[in-house]
Amino acid sequence: MAGGKSETPVSLSDRELQIIDLVAAGLTNQEIAGKLEISKRTVDNHISNILTKTETENRVALVRWALQWGKVCLNDVNCCTLPDHIE
Repeated sequence: MAGGKSETPVSLSDRELQIIDLVAAGLTNQEIAGKLEISKRTVDNHISNILTKTETENRVALVRWALQWGKVCLNDVNCCTLPDHIE
């Protein structure tokens, strides 16, 4: 797909969203596997499925997609902040 951008939101599992967040944080598949206590092969499979679902070609395009659809918060970009508590 041109620009690696899906035109519609995609249904992703909680685990897939968790993995996207870790990809956006810059972790390798091996680091993600260690953090989630799963095998690297499982992470590889999740990422392959995520790329297919989001119609993105690589990790960079995936992070761009995730930012576009509000799936990740990166360095205060795309972050929803709660209003200050007013008493």
